[in-house]
Amino acid sequence: MVNEFVIMATRSMKEYAARVVTQVTKFPSFVSRADTCNAVEALKTDRFADGEMEVVIHTSLRGKDVILFTSCARNAANIPVEEAKIESYHAVDALKRSQASRIIFFEPFVSCSRSDRTARRSSVGLWVHFKTLVSLGTRHIVTYQLHSDKSKSMVDPTLCMVDDIPALTLLKRYLCDVYIRNSKTLEQEVRPHWAFCSVDAGGEKLARDFANAFGAPLVVAHKQRDYSRANTIESINILSAEPIEGKVLWIVDDMVDTAGSVTSLIGALAPLRPAEINIIAVHAIFSPPASQRLNQLSAQGLLRRIIVTDTVYCPYSTPEKIPNLEVVSSTELSAKIIRAIVSNSPISNLLQPFNAETYLRSPNLFHHE
Repeated sequence: MVNEFVIMATRSMKEYAARVVTQVTKFPSFVSRADTCNAVEALKTDRFADGEMEVVIHTSLRGKDVILFTSCARNAANIPVEEAKIESYHAVDALKRSQASRIIFFEPFVSCSRSDRTARRSSVGLWVHFKTLVSLGTRHIVTYQLHSDKSKSMVDPTLCMVDDIPALTLLKRYLCDVYIRNSKTLEQEVRPHWAFCSVDAGGEKLARDFANAFGAPLVVAHKQRDYSRANTIESINILSAEPIEGKVLWIVDDMVDTAGSVTSLIGALAPLRPAEINIIAVHAIFSPPASQRLNQLSAQGLLRRIIVTDTVYCPYSTPEKIPNLEVVSSTELSAKIIRAIVSNSPISNLLQPFNAETYLRSPNLFHHE
């Protein structure tokens, strides 16, 4: 049985949510709901003369499941981070007052996810964000690739569920579809000639997942940070069981912000003479001067390609901005998650480890955009 539901969005995610609606209505069981599930434009944000905010809902939501798409990161509407965050809180409050049955807070990229350390004299932004959402009535949070597994433990599961979907699977499938294509290439080219590299010791798990999925070697970069200054690296040591020379290297990370870490890492990897260096990451934050750094690396012949998803709005996805950038859509995956939630079905199949050999031998088991 499918619950009655609507898809809504704050100003920061209206374009993304509209694309998700298009994907949702492609499912046979949802075709008849094409008009009723789409309420993206029904949520409006008003501003008072003194700058205060009020979110208003222009449709009935009583007894319905509401999937609210929102983002506090860079967005097409150019809403500043803190304004977007306050708007999302107002939206949840408005939904609760509208007597929605369930509020599913869908935030593909949680911008405060790196503010998760509790052992220093500072606020913990992620805890503040989660606690605010739960106190306002959110009972289900869905996101993609949180910065650390421990982040999910900040929320009491008896009050609110957190589903952190491993969006790196999207990128693994993309590599198979675009660059590998068949089992022969996987066996003869990828496994002997590719390697997956972590950005730092903390990112080893992400890179290891890729190495295991493709049966390729793992390279670990041990990064020493200067914690007295943000986004600052002191030194990098490269650990590899095999020679890096001649390898196609893929630097794996959950996000690229200023590109300082990957720039330093590529500087350490280049003298080892790999055949090429690529970056693959979920969240393309690209805070200045990221685009300049990435373009400079490309111009120097040190960086071949950058593959990211669209969890963060990416105005740099044109050849004029970053010529070797490839953006993978996550909207179909978002639609599948919504279908599972409103149908009260398990999402465990979306959480399974990815195996490239299985995927390439049975591509019909997976549908890719």
